[in-house]
This record gives sequence, C-alpha cells and structure tokens, in this order.
Amino acid sequence: MSAPPPQDPTSVIPAPAPGRGVDDWLTAVLAGQDSLPALNASRATALAGVPASAWILPCPDAVWAEQLSLLAQRLAQGGDRTAMVQRYPLLGVPFAVKDNIDIAGQPTTAACPAFARVADTSATVVQRLLDAGAIWVGKTNLDQFATGLVGTRSPHGRPASVADATRISGGSSSGSAVAVAAGVVAFSLGTDTAGSGRVPAAFNGLVGLKPTPGRVSTRGVLPACRTLDCVSIFAHTARDAAHVLAVVEGPDRGDTYSDFAPGPSQLPAIAGLRVGVPRQPDLDAAIGYDDAWAATLATLAETGAHVVELDFAPLYEVAALLYNGPWVAERHSVVAELLATSPEALDDTVRMVIARAIGMTATDTFKAQYRLKAMQVAMASLWSQVDVLCVPSTPTHPTFAEVDADPVGANARLGTYTNFVNLLGWCALAVPAGRTPTGLPFGITWIASGGHDAALVDLALRLVPEPDGDAPLRTPATAPSLAIAVVGAHLSGLPLNGQLRERGATLAQATQTAAAYRLFALPTVANSTPPPKPGLLRVEVGGAAIAVEVWDMPQSALGSFLALIPPPLGLGSIELADGRWVHGFLCEAYALAGAQDISAHAGWRAYLASMATP
Repeated sequence: MSAPPPQDPTSVIPAPAPGRGVDDWLTAVLAGQDSLPALNASRATALAGVPASAWILPCPDAVWAEQLSLLAQRLAQGGDRTAMVQRYPLLGVPFAVKDNIDIAGQPTTAACPAFARVADTSATVVQRLLDAGAIWVGKTNLDQFATGLVGTRSPHGRPASVADATRISGGSSSGSAVAVAAGVVAFSLGTDTAGSGRVPAAFNGLVGLKPTPGRVSTRGVLPACRTLDCVSIFAHTARDAAHVLAVVEGPDRGDTYSDFAPGPSQLPAIAGLRVGVPRQPDLDAAIGYDDAWAATLATLAETGAHVVELDFAPLYEVAALLYNGPWVAERHSVVAELLATSPEALDDTVRMVIARAIGMTATDTFKAQYRLKAMQVAMASLWSQVDVLCVPSTPTHPTFAEVDADPVGANARLGTYTNFVNLLGWCALAVPAGRTPTGLPFGITWIASGGHDAALVDLALRLVPEPDGDAPLRTPATAPSLAIAVVGAHLSGLPLNGQLRERGATLAQATQTAAAYRLFALPTVANSTPPPKPGLLRVEVGGAAIAVEVWDMPQSALGSFLALIPPPLGLGSIELADGRWVHGFLCEAYALAGAQDISAHAGWRAYLASMATP
C-alpha cells in the first residue's frame, strides 16, 4: 500500500435537510407516519448520494428486508404510539456502525481486507440499539485499525469533510461522521481512543459524544487500545446523542473493562462556572481558527462564566504517552500475526506506527504505567481549580495535500486536545461552535472528570438550547444526589468549600432561606474547630431571610461529609424562599446563648465583609 488511496472526487455534500435527527425520526413514528418508505429512501441516498469512501459494507439486501419486516411487525402492533416508543426508544431510526464494531453475521474488517472475519454475535452496543428498534444502514470506513485522526489511511478511499472536498473528514471514525453529516442516518457509532470521535465531529459540524471509559461496553469492538477504547456517538444535536447514550450505556458482565459509574446531572451554574482553557492555544490563523476561538471565549465571558487560563503542558505530557509510549503495544497485540506474516496488508503509515511496539519491553510498559499513575494523581487536583475544560476540538483542519506531505506530523497535531482524555479516564463532548470566515466548521470540546457525561450534555444544552421535540428522549443515567444548603464556611470561595467539591458536589443555586431564621456568629467556645462559623436557627417570630447556597451532593459521599461536621452544627431541614425544603446546616440552640446575632447582614459573607471594613 505504498500509494495513498484515492481522494473521493465527489464534491461537497450539501447540508442535510431538516428532519434527519433522532428526535425527528421518532416524532414521525409518533405521528403515525409509515417509516418504511423514508428508510428505503434514506438507504438509497446512502448508497448513491454519499461518497462510496464513507462505506465499507452497506447493509445487505436480505438483512435490510429482515430489519424492515421486524419494524413493520412492531408498528403493526397498534395501540399507543407513545408507549411503543417508550418500549422501543429508537424505533425505526437509521444508524451506521464503524467497521471495527461487530454486527452478527457480517464481516468486521477494520479497513484491512486481509484481517476480515465474520462476527458470530453483535457487539453489546449494537445489540442494544437493535433491541431498541434502530435500523442499521451500513458499516463505515475508518483509518485502518482505528490508527489515525485523519481518515486517509484506508484502502477503501478517503472521505472528505462535508464542508470542503479538499479537506479531510478526520478519523479514525471517518465514514461514521460523514454518514451523519450527509443526513442519511440519524446517528452513528464510532470509536474514540485518541480523539477519533471528536476530530471527525469537528470537521463535519456534528456533536461527538465520547463517554467516560467503561460507561459503554466495548465487547465486540476490535481493540485499538483495549484499556482506553470508548464507543463514541455522532449526532446532529446534543439531545440526540444523549438519548442514544442512555440506550446503550450500562454494565456488561461480558466486558472485563465495563465500569458503569454515573456521576452528577449538572455542573455548577454557568454564571461563575470555572472554565479551564489553554493559556497558549495552538490554532491555525490561516483558516480563521484563532478568530473562531476568540469568539468562543467572548461568548463564555458574556454568560458570566469565569475563564481560567491553564498551563496545558502537563496534559500534553500525558498525551505523549499514547503514541510515544508502550500503549502502542496494545495495537500491536491485535495485529501482531498479520504484521509478521503479511506486513504489506497494512497501510504504510499504520504499519510504521504499530511497528514501534516491537522494540519495547515489559520494563518500558511498567515504567510508563507508573508515570501515568503519577500524572493521574497530579491531574486530579485540576478539578479543584476548574469545573470543566473547554478546548478547540482541533488546532487546524488539514487539506489532503497537507496530510500527504506530512502524514505523521499532521495527524499528531490533530491530537493536541484529544490524546490525553482517555488516559486520564475523563469524558468529553465535542460540539459545533460556528464557522470560520472561510466557511469551515469550527468545533469546541467540553471535558470533565469521569462520570460527568450527563453533566456535559446539560451544560451544552444550557449554553446552546435545543428545541424540545415531541419524542420522549431519554437522558444518561446520573448518580442519586441530595440537595444541601450551606450558610457559612462552606460557601463558594470560603475555607471549607473544598469539602464539597472534593466529594463531587456541584453548586445548584444561590438563594435565600424563608424569612424564618436568625443567623449568629458562633462564639469561640462553641466553635470547636477552625475556621469561624455561623449558626442558623429557625425561629417562630422575628425571622429573616438568610443567604445560602444549595449544593447537589452525591448520596454516596454524604456519610464522609457528615463525619466532618462538628458540634453544635448538624444537618436538618431548611425552608427556602421559594417554599422548598432541603437539608442544610442548622445549629443547636444551646450554643447560641450570648452569641452575636448577625441576621441584619442577611448572610455570612456580608458579615465577613463588614468585619474586614474599617
């Protein structure tokens, strides 16, 4: 494979017509429309109107007929369509599958014909989609063995971005992104080890949801790096992607790397949200990426978010381990026999990348593991400084000519803001962020610690609201939480606030109590541990409204938090100004004898400010 596969000559694919998302397909089902003609039209467009380079295996005619027959049977059951969609949450929705993910009875090739094998069973993620009523249209092209971020390393051709036929689609999930962007499927499955679900999303104006490692089963997925691989989702909207994630996520006993651990439903309120961004971002000014990023930062500032510039050098050091360290040996473990017996079967660049593993030793692997563990511990402290990271999805958008001139260097640059995420066990959500002055799509990626998948979707929807459709779309699972009202040293920015954040609590709102409380500065004798704290007491008459913050705390962390609360304080029930009752800090009455009543300040923070003023 010394010569690169041909670039697809098809001109720019027009933007998909409205009505091609998950919500739109389900809305049609709810309205009683016949899905079969629309599906047949979608398949015909996929085969004839989308570049052949996007596909490796279109759904065979016999299998297509079986799928439509099953759909017809389900639709013929009659009854309440809403109940039917609740039972089959993707009923009649077309999707595509990256060809390193198994579908029963179909070959899985990973874009290497010499490696092809027919799958006995479907991957867990595919089977869950089929059980939910979804219809697969085809298996899509990819960088061979999912090794690359460019989408050009395949014998099946090189898909172009739907926005510019001279520029790459991104990879390795190239065909999956193009199929969605072309509007022939409502969503697709990719994989993401180093950014393969985020880079193509950015280059094609899509949402790319990369779950926390282990949240979605990878059983039946041909490994790239087994310890890091994630199944990713391409969709037109964050709401659609979240619905698909809600269908496919969950534990899988057949996957030894399954680790389903839902986290919070929300990040703190946008006003005051601490957003970490690269201090010196690498951006291609020639295509307008610098201006597009500046516009993103300006928009964030307008929302009231607190933008925190960070030194990304430690994250880049983590990223370097992925291809410059022994993790490349994981890729080698999959293709070792083929590489030894038929090296010509591999793309030249893919072969060069994977062959690096041959000279590595077990000692190298353990040294790198130790180094990564140290970095993981160090990077965990990042979340005490910021609530979320926001990065450009990619630094640039190369042309085919630029990739041909420097296939390794161009690829490496695309992983600047993606390669470190899975190594650290984090989740990410790539979203469109407008277009450059030259008309290229520009994307940003939100990154959070593991388990915050649902919270990232919620943040994206708060920043760019999407209209609610008629379909009952699901949301990813979240951990149960408890609302805790804090009134003193646990307030944002005060000495004990870290006790909340380190337990994964998120600020839900700043508000006031009902006008039925008095606030006291605890005397030293009652304030058994530093720092100084107030005491809140409910009274029958003469009450006032006192400023509080309400934090959502994971119930699993509540016990360790309670253990930190010294007497005479404790958690009780507090009535808020809007009439809600939540758990919060109260003080036993005996400790307030002779204490200074500071209710006139209407809050602890205002009282501290008054004490600091001469």
